[in-house]
Amino acid sequence: MVTTHLTHWGAFEADSDGERLTRVRPWRGDPEPTPLIENVASAQHHPTRIDQPYIRRGWLENGPGPGARGSESFVPVSWDRALDLLAGELRRVYGQYGAEAVYGGSYGWASAGRFHHAQSQLHRFLNCLGGYVRHVNSYSLGTSTVFLPYVIGDVGWVTQRATAKTVLAEHSELVVAFGGLSPKNTAVSPGGVSRHNTRGWIAAARARGCRFVSVSPLRDDTASEGDAEWIAPLPGTDVAMMLALAQVLDAEGLADREFLREYTVGYERFAAYLRGAEDGVAKDPEWAAAVTGVPANRIRALAREMAAVRTLVTVSWSLQRARHGEQPLWAGVALAAMLGQIGLPGGGFGHGYGSAAGVGEPARVPVPRLPQGRNGIDIFIPVARIADMLLNPGTRYRYNGQELVYPDVRLVYWCGGNPFHHHQDLARLRAAFARPDTIVVHDAFWTATARHADIVLPSTMSIERDDYGVGEGDSVFFPMRALTRPRAEARDDYSIFAAAAERLGVGPQFTEGRSAGGWLRHLYEQWHLAQSRAGHELPDFDAFWAGESLELPVPDPRQVLAADFRADPVRYPLATPSGKIEIFSATIAGFGYADCPGHPVWLEPEEWLGGPAAERYPLQLVANQPRTKLHSQLDVGVYSRSVKISGREPIRMHPSDAAARGVSTGAIVRVFNGRGSCLAGLVVDDVVRAGVVQLSTGAWYDPDPADPGFCRHGNPNVLIADRASSTLSQGCAGQLTLVEVERYTGPITEVEVFRPPPAEVVPGL
Repeated sequence: MVTTHLTHWGAFEADSDGERLTRVRPWRGDPEPTPLIENVASAQHHPTRIDQPYIRRGWLENGPGPGARGSESFVPVSWDRALDLLAGELRRVYGQYGAEAVYGGSYGWASAGRFHHAQSQLHRFLNCLGGYVRHVNSYSLGTSTVFLPYVIGDVGWVTQRATAKTVLAEHSELVVAFGGLSPKNTAVSPGGVSRHNTRGWIAAARARGCRFVSVSPLRDDTASEGDAEWIAPLPGTDVAMMLALAQVLDAEGLADREFLREYTVGYERFAAYLRGAEDGVAKDPEWAAAVTGVPANRIRALAREMAAVRTLVTVSWSLQRARHGEQPLWAGVALAAMLGQIGLPGGGFGHGYGSAAGVGEPARVPVPRLPQGRNGIDIFIPVARIADMLLNPGTRYRYNGQELVYPDVRLVYWCGGNPFHHHQDLARLRAAFARPDTIVVHDAFWTATARHADIVLPSTMSIERDDYGVGEGDSVFFPMRALTRPRAEARDDYSIFAAAAERLGVGPQFTEGRSAGGWLRHLYEQWHLAQSRAGHELPDFDAFWAGESLELPVPDPRQVLAADFRADPVRYPLATPSGKIEIFSATIAGFGYADCPGHPVWLEPEEWLGGPAAERYPLQLVANQPRTKLHSQLDVGVYSRSVKISGREPIRMHPSDAAARGVSTGAIVRVFNGRGSCLAGLVVDDVVRAGVVQLSTGAWYDPDPADPGFCRHGNPNVLIADRASSTLSQGCAGQLTLVEVERYTGPITEVEVFRPPPAEVVPGL
């Protein structure tokens, strides 16, 4: 049987014998398919698939309470026993402590399908019980989500209404990409990608004469089709370069004063800073050259080039995933405003064109989603503050103009995610995970998170269940029929929650009397009716389910960010406090945060190559997204494992740095700093700036039993500080850290995380 399915990194066609996928190939409609689909079939029956429910032995023997999670064996149990234990513990925690003691995290991408979206399923279930402590924002865009509404508008508007890539291909004359335009990042999007097109639009723009400038420590951060000029400032100093570009525009009369008067507020406050009125230091190219390492004459010339042609200033998500991440984002907006091209085709500002496939895809009609119900409490944390919450209950902290208190969480329920991938300082996170009474995890694989749980329930992969899916910003809606039977005793999350809800007396409230198949039909028919009333003719459910895919209506295929605002700023104001672009924000300034003042500034990070910490750890580690998997998903797949060196994640280093350390390609090296260390396989390559090493995230955390800060597999998050981008956003700052690298001379053992954890049948338990 041949059928089509959807992943976050693309659609694929598969042959199946009912038990496993026998052949996988890209969907025929994808012009730029990604080899990531090779991970799907090879991972399905990997030994790390969880075959049945398990309970951590210490929890089973001693009951709920803090424990040595991550080091104990597990006891296999029946589904009935596991569900009885789960229901009993939920009843105890809600009864004794209330909903404020339950954290429904479930941060992660999980399945591309819309109904079996693990986070939605979990939140619906917990809402039936009275609610849960929730998280806000994301590890990818946490800083932007909080910050952008004060300056230009909601992050969803900025990314989902971004100028269409087809418009850029036709109108842009110069694209200056801070953080690059990486094809590996645009291979993925929440919910899926039907037609990859990054290389295509860049090639079309270049063929028309558009120039690309990639500002990044990595030369291959922009697609080769762009033939981009590579400018490599010291990591973490992009804002200094942007400030110098802005200073040239201001000093040479190249700023569009009319646009600034009509569409922005606060420019003169910012200009005074550029001129040195606040601190006596003009932020000119000579100043920036000393900070960034980029020659002053190139900065000055680039500013003039940007003012002379239709220019897009785009800032990748990576730049705000660092200390003071608001500043390069804010400076990018200010720079684009000074050029006066915001709202024009091919010019203005962009955020994330090289970060996810959906940015630059015109918005389409919404699709069916499972209703999550109402949360009975309003207690939340910024998502990247989970370790702080677990370690410091009752502690006050500041966030986005508020003073909040960390709740005392007794039960963590995680479904479809892996915080030991997303979070930083994993030894600290492991200590935090030891504190709650109980941790419950649904997963298809023995990830590090599952290994640190008490109740582990095996969930299906998307290929083992019926669903439907569409990517964020994508216009192709796919039926996702099950391709095989579930592996071993795996169940879909809906079935698990339905059984638990029944035991807890909220079964009818959770299921509303519907099976998973009943929900798929019900949600689609509700959506179909709404779209019909809006004038869209779409097939009924049976026709959709029998077909291959459905093209969704796209209201404005030629969308241009802020075009209506530019045409009439009174009728179409921005969703900022003033309704205009805020180059100076009185609101942010009023919060009084030293690490995020009222306009873009250069703030020296704690760890960068120009600071004192570099004397001990002289290499800047860039922990970017991997090219062989999405985050840590399916790291056991054949494509992900194909690039590993002696089973370790590869780390790239400039030839001069490798020569200074006496190491060469293929060597196993130890990467370390004061927080931790990890092993990695060395790749020597001049695409990396001298003084920089690049080790992607995504290797499953494989700690040494004697040292949780030592990952034998190559997870860079053991090295990175668990600190926030700023007080304003409390966002993730996981992109950069300082390290040293040396040849590893110890024994090269097998990676333990690619085997299931110890399990034992214990009589009487």
